[in-house]
Amino acid sequence: MALLELRKVDKFFDDFVAVDRVSLSIEEGEFFTIVGPSGSGKTTMIRMLVGMDKPTNGEILLRGKVINDVPANLRPTCMVFQSLALFPHMSVGANVEYSMKCKGVPKPERRRRAMHFLGIAHLPESYYDKPVTQCSGGERQRVAIARALAFDPEILFFDEPLSAIDYRLRKVLERELKDIQRATGKTFVYITHSLEEAMVMSDRIAVMQKGRIAQIGTPHEIYRSPTSHFVSEFMGEVNSFTVRPDGDGRLVDLKSGRTIITVPDATPADLKSGVLVVRPEDMLMGRQIPAGAACVLAGRIVNEYVLGSRVQYQVKAEEDLYLVEKIRAADDTETVGSEVEIGWKPADARIFAEPMQ
Repeated sequence: MALLELRKVDKFFDDFVAVDRVSLSIEEGEFFTIVGPSGSGKTTMIRMLVGMDKPTNGEILLRGKVINDVPANLRPTCMVFQSLALFPHMSVGANVEYSMKCKGVPKPERRRRAMHFLGIAHLPESYYDKPVTQCSGGERQRVAIARALAFDPEILFFDEPLSAIDYRLRKVLERELKDIQRATGKTFVYITHSLEEAMVMSDRIAVMQKGRIAQIGTPHEIYRSPTSHFVSEFMGEVNSFTVRPDGDGRLVDLKSGRTIITVPDATPADLKSGVLVVRPEDMLMGRQIPAGAACVLAGRIVNEYVLGSRVQYQVKAEEDLYLVEKIRAADDTETVGSEVEIGWKPADARIFAEPMQ
């Protein structure tokens, strides 16, 4: 039995459909992330899961029991908000102990457990008496996590809690959140628009589009085997081509008229026209291009972006721009202005029988 389940859940606001017939299940001990662009319905979804909003139709079940009408304060769940919602007049320890104090836990036991959760959240015991207003952004984030864990919920919900934190600290907290989830065995349900957060932390990801679930899968499945053009673009950069079959087992790029070799069983049987996508890291350049490449284009490098150990080139071929990404090497000769050939292997492309977004 799934720990948390949605069955054909809708949420209407007058005539606006925020969530449309969504069904999904979340397993106990799972780090489950819901991603999507603004307006896709992910915040409405988590508000229903927490109990802040009721579904218009459908059922939400916790361990098989319908909880549609159970208010948020009576559910065994806890929410970490984007704003964190810490009590500014309290110390770190008092914030962490708050839920235990409301339950009547004796003070010595509250302090002992608060120290335990501060340790789990990677905060030193000396922070117990520190005013929360004197904590940095990252420290306040850790306090909010410790306070949520002290509530001892079955499920912790997170509504974009890292969005206001600088990049380097966010990367640290991503790893710490995953470590905390594994150490505690708690079920985490996480909302974010950040693909990096979703890919780093999640066991599974649900991608939302216009109130519906576009795809659910592991980070690897979502990234490498998207089921739609929308998912492929949302989960990372792609090079896209509008194509049609030529009747001879190949595809024709409708814009340029070029013939593209493809893997026969990768092409939808009923394809009349659609979109072919290739990720930048699957694009090949120069001597990397093997015999039998799907398509070879002559172009010129117009931009170069250094991404740490990788480098990304923007190549102009005819009037189109393509992204090619590769591991940096000491013997690289390509630079802005270089004339190059680019291509890809047939098996590295994905084809969708749908119009380009």
